[in-house]
Amino acid sequence: MKKSDYFVLGVMSGTSLDGIDLAYIHFDVENNYNFQILEAQTVDYSKEWREKLNAAINLEDNKLHDLNKEYTKYLAEVILKFLAENDIQRLDAVCSHGHTIKHEPQNGFTLQIGNLPEIAQYLNRKVVCDFRVQDVALGGQGAPLVPIGDQLLFSDYRYCLNLGGFANISAKQHDKILAYDICAVNTVLNHFTRQIGKEYDDKGKIASGGKLNKKLLQQLNDLKFYSLKPPKSLGIEWVKAEVLPIITSQEIPVPDILHTYVVHVAQQVANVLDNQQTSKVLVTGGGTFNDFLIEKFKTYSKCEFVIPEAKIIDFKEALIFGLLGVLKLEGKVNVLSSVTGASKDHAAGRIFTPSSF
Repeated sequence: MKKSDYFVLGVMSGTSLDGIDLAYIHFDVENNYNFQILEAQTVDYSKEWREKLNAAINLEDNKLHDLNKEYTKYLAEVILKFLAENDIQRLDAVCSHGHTIKHEPQNGFTLQIGNLPEIAQYLNRKVVCDFRVQDVALGGQGAPLVPIGDQLLFSDYRYCLNLGGFANISAKQHDKILAYDICAVNTVLNHFTRQIGKEYDDKGKIASGGKLNKKLLQQLNDLKFYSLKPPKSLGIEWVKAEVLPIITSQEIPVPDILHTYVVHVAQQVANVLDNQQTSKVLVTGGGTFNDFLIEKFKTYSKCEFVIPEAKIIDFKEALIFGLLGVLKLEGKVNVLSSVTGASKDHAAGRIFTPSSF
């Protein structure tokens, strides 16, 4: 019997290491997947976990396997605590992205830890997870995955822009959705704010007090990635190999680095917009709270930038991974080949149940 609605938990951990986003959502399938975020929370990573995840890219395979097992158990503990604290009884599935450690689609490889089959056993719940691997196996980038959600849930907007560890965008183009990563955002900004003892630049105040370094701005804008045509995606490997060396090769005060990088992000975003006053851009993700960045968007583009309610800003990706899980359970397409470059549209993700462990 086909279900008319679902109660799911969307779980997301981003590359900026802000924490684990959890969103308990009701989807009304019969009403175009109309949704309501019933409860939501971000669980901050401890210093120890942040250091472990940040260093994981350099681990040997056996150590990485051990970390995957440890993180899967930890993630399950975080989820169980959230379910208990919010007295959540009705739950059709946990739909989890996991945490990206390596993303190398050009080598046919992507790894999100926290997606081992054991998680269903720990939770004693049905789990839909590991959404990227299948797309990469089909020749795709494995990213971005949110466009199907933008298409179904936020169709009123010309663009949906997410500002997390990276800026990614989905846009309506004729009868298709075009989506891709634009540039790094919080992975770079947070890297430098940590050098001065802060986890992030609150509202962009430090950046706004800095000065523009025109030489650095030009070097950043000249990065080859920006001349590539979609489909294309970014990972932390690119930041460490291409972006950070440019910035650290020069002696520039941190406020000037932040100021210059914010301008760089604003210019790269403006470059992919049509910059028409009639075009509405939905802006979500942690970077939305960077007032200086939003100010610069309006400097370089005539588009209307729409800031939604806080739950949408903070939990849009968790919301959409909840939707991806629902679509997978229904056997429907949840990844678009026009976006990722895969050989076909498909229903990505793996379904684990406690009994299948």
